[in-house]
Amino acid sequence: MNIFELSLSVGAAAIRMSSPLIFAALGGICSERSGVINIALEGKMLIGAFTAAAVTYYTHSAMLGFLAGGIAGLILAAIYALFVIQFKSNQIVTGTAINILAAGTVPFISQIFFQNTGSTPEIPIANRFDYFPIIFSWVCVVLIWAWFKFSPYGLWHKFAGEHPDALQTSGIDVVATRWSGVLLSGFLAGLGGATLSICLSSNYTRNMTAGRGYMALAALIVGNWRPIPAAIACLLFGFFDAVGITLQEIQIPDPNFSSKFLAGIFSFLISPQFVQIIPYILTIIIVAGFVGKSRPPKFIGVPFLKNR
Repeated sequence: MNIFELSLSVGAAAIRMSSPLIFAALGGICSERSGVINIALEGKMLIGAFTAAAVTYYTHSAMLGFLAGGIAGLILAAIYALFVIQFKSNQIVTGTAINILAAGTVPFISQIFFQNTGSTPEIPIANRFDYFPIIFSWVCVVLIWAWFKFSPYGLWHKFAGEHPDALQTSGIDVVATRWSGVLLSGFLAGLGGATLSICLSSNYTRNMTAGRGYMALAALIVGNWRPIPAAIACLLFGFFDAVGITLQEIQIPDPNFSSKFLAGIFSFLISPQFVQIIPYILTIIIVAGFVGKSRPPKFIGVPFLKNR
């Protein structure tokens, strides 16, 4: 494989691997621009991945599975919204609880339907997607960007996170606006999980999201809560995933170093295992270093009190 073919392969894989992150990051933007912190993206992706795989397996329709994954994420988002918007519980703690709930519930349901807590049955290739979710993820980037920029509903969501009192005074229900933002985030995150199980893979496997919900959260922070920059950040995470996969498929000659120590360091740095942990390292660095520098919505995480 020459350099051009290798670059083309890595580029195509990066686009594929970034698509679940893009769905989840867009969902996080919809929620957080309206003022609700959403670290529950991981759980919504997980429930979406399982539901999509299960529905696709039983109905032999990837589109039905894809939509079912989105609906499953929406239902989980409704539970989250009930607690954080209506009951005004702590959004960080509740989001963590939602992630734990999804991680514990999915194996239980899988055992009931498939007598297996670890995975769903293999889905035939004819019943899986090839490219649709990947293309649709970028279509959603454009749609969400246009929605925030040109639609009054998008502007309401931005005001719900920046100036909720002014929005309420103008006659727009802030609570309903935040509900719609959280529900939309759940649907999109569920589509991201569905992309993992019925497009990038052939079935659901236990904890297959592997922290991608948190990567999406980091991407939207880097993108300053804007759709297009967040999608580009997702593409960066997808690139490192793609490089790790590519390194597993090609044979790299042993380095010709006189020092065994230098040879060992070089071998470690180009190993697929090291490359594949780079996105997680970047997630930690981004969350630690960019949170203070990025400007989040002014009232993010602040429950709305109509009489304050």
